[in-house]
Amino acid sequence: QVSGIFVPIVLSLAIATFVIWFVTVDQAPAVRAFAAAVAVLIIACPCAMGLAVPTAVMVATGKGAEGGILIKGGEALQRAGQINAVVLDKTGTITEGRPTVTDVVPVLGSEWSENDLVRLVASIETSSEHPLAEAIVRYAKEQALSLATVDSFHSVTGRGATGVVDGAALAVGNEALMADHAVDLTTMKAEAERLAGEGKTPMYIAINGTLAGLIAVADPIKPTSREVVQQLNRLGLTVVMLTGDHQRTAEAIARQAGIDRVVAGVLPDGKVAEVRRRQQAGEVVAMVGDGINDAPALAQADVGFAIGTGTDIALEASDVTLMRNDLHGVVSAILLARRTMRTMKQNLFWAFVYNVVGIPVAAGIL
Repeated sequence: QVSGIFVPIVLSLAIATFVIWFVTVDQAPAVRAFAAAVAVLIIACPCAMGLAVPTAVMVATGKGAEGGILIKGGEALQRAGQINAVVLDKTGTITEGRPTVTDVVPVLGSEWSENDLVRLVASIETSSEHPLAEAIVRYAKEQALSLATVDSFHSVTGRGATGVVDGAALAVGNEALMADHAVDLTTMKAEAERLAGEGKTPMYIAINGTLAGLIAVADPIKPTSREVVQQLNRLGLTVVMLTGDHQRTAEAIARQAGIDRVVAGVLPDGKVAEVRRRQQAGEVVAMVGDGINDAPALAQADVGFAIGTGTDIALEASDVTLMRNDLHGVVSAILLARRTMRTMKQNLFWAFVYNVVGIPVAAGIL
């Protein structure tokens, strides 16, 4: 942008220099005028302008790479310096991303025991790639439970999963999934609320259309998450947590991380909508995530940050990749970008000063 303004001005000054010398010099006016005009072009050759930005970008991306921050070019770096809102995915970003089963609660008087429920749910979750599903399968294996073959498996995005296990129609997921199957949750609603208030993710288990119990999974926050959120707040950034979890679970996790703004119960397209809403409000938004369902929001954000341990599609959709599995890289990247922007502006300022002094001398003012 600077060069686009600078070059036409210099060309105009060179033409003006030629005209003035040609008109005012008596002997060999064309030679003297041409020499002065060429001198203006040479001294104002926008090398300083052309190097001010790419040199700063090259150094900054190199320094970032040394710190485990991979930045995809100067445009991403410049946008990162303008960020004023950071949207954080919960699972695997704020939290460890390695949830564990904490509670298995059969409905009172149910024919299904805890081990029965774990076995059935783990059987159906073997076909799912969700971190919560992996936690349940891992827990079943730790309990040495033999898993059954699943028929008609179906994953319902943002809700849960369904399938047939040992001839029983099974549905595992949140309230929305239970509502889709007209399952009455009255007997377990209070228990689910209690678990959610403790920061756990409760999942309802329905067998043949009847509520059979609850299984709860907890994903502890990373030791660095609260510290990083405090640092982002000190930088004057708005911090928002996005999750598909129940509202009470999300609020409990947010309290642990020191986050005031929470958007819970969102599907992948809901994450995109939240990022877009903030952009329309005039914010420059960074999105931080690691999963397949984060990729659309990472692509929509002004700057997408992908945790290096995340999925390939998240890494591809992002502008910045953090090689370490914590959020310190987000703070470091923003600080690096801001410092780089200051350096670019300083470079352009001194290039401008040099030209303001040099062009009149080249034009022959002395």
